[in-house]
Amino acid sequence: MAAESDIRYLTPPSIEVKKDKYCRFKKSKIKHVDYKNPDYLMRFLNEQGKVLPRRLTGTSLKFQRKVSQSIKRARQLALLPFVADNLK
Repeated sequence: MAAESDIRYLTPPSIEVKKDKYCRFKKSKIKHVDYKNPDYLMRFLNEQGKVLPRRLTGTSLKFQRKVSQSIKRARQLALLPFVADNLK
């Protein structure tokens, strides 16, 4: 029988390192989220075109509301797609 110290893993066990979440708008001192910049708004969308939640992006509530409103405006002007299969 193998002792517990003899157990070998194919890949090392993952140790989750918690990243500090921060609001990139507060850090960069951005006061207005521009809907005319689709490249910047793409950072807040996943592959299907859905808006990423605050818990993943780290954005504050105030700016998450502004981001979602800007994404909706950009979609209405056809700067961003409503739905996409492989957006990124």
